[in-house]
Amino acid sequence: MVTKKQRQLWAFLAAVACVMWGISGLFAKALFNLSPAITPMWLTQVRMVVSGIILIIAAAIFKQKPLKTMTNKRDAVEIIAYGIFGLVPFQLFYFIVVQKANASIATILQFVGPFFVMAYLALRRQQIIRRLDAIAALAAFVGVVLLATHGNFTHLALTPDTLFWGFLSAIGVATNTLIPIHVLKLRKISSLVVTGWGLLSAGICLMIVHPSWPHVPNEPRVWLYTAGVIVIGTLIPFQLMTNSLRFIQASTASLLDAFEPLAATIGSVLCFGLIMKPIDWFGSILIVLAAMALNIVPKSKIQNAENLED
Repeated sequence: MVTKKQRQLWAFLAAVACVMWGISGLFAKALFNLSPAITPMWLTQVRMVVSGIILIIAAAIFKQKPLKTMTNKRDAVEIIAYGIFGLVPFQLFYFIVVQKANASIATILQFVGPFFVMAYLALRRQQIIRRLDAIAALAAFVGVVLLATHGNFTHLALTPDTLFWGFLSAIGVATNTLIPIHVLKLRKISSLVVTGWGLLSAGICLMIVHPSWPHVPNEPRVWLYTAGVIVIGTLIPFQLMTNSLRFIQASTASLLDAFEPLAATIGSVLCFGLIMKPIDWFGSILIVLAAMALNIVPKSKIQNAENLED
């Protein structure tokens, strides 16, 4: 039985994981500012390959049989598809927006992702769209417009290519959510195994399609910031969030996601001198609140879910 103290502890740790994801974007921005040789492609490849190897080794240590998983052809294909079509757009396009704009904008635009999931479920599985969902979608659209224009509708504050990559990143959030559902929930394969092989296969695929080994400056800051992206942005928060879902509702974890853009925005203001106008704050808050609204469910359903868990 899950106690109240356990729920509170793991809700706090889930929030810490979200803050870490926000901070990792700041490490990436610092890397891109150090040298033009450091590109989103290079950083994504390094992050994926190193993180993937570490997670697979961890899965083997915990006796989750990562090698045996890949002997099943269907599971292997789904995991590789998850890496290429889920993790690549989710991470690579995010870093592109970080480079072109900042971690705050990149994170906030990713919050449009849940609406692509909603649209997919409505079109493919005939899931009913609630009035709240429609209102939230409209609010998110308004938020993006305000963020992109600073409230001046005759001028774009964000470049078209930033918006383009931002929306592709948001689509990556959707594919990153939808593709691994079968192997995680129906096949009950460990998330450690799925994420590890997904990251490694995606990283290797990127290295084959677009080899990127630039002359990266060999200085401590480069490797310190890269380690920050890998450890603070991948390994630690992944473990915290995955384990927290054993004690808290998925909807609660989704609401805590709001800490990610908050951390990224505050960090961008403090570390990189980002200037946020009141209209930018308003637009950002609209997008985040709209995404959070998608997770609002009737109280009776929440209580039923908690009773089943206990």
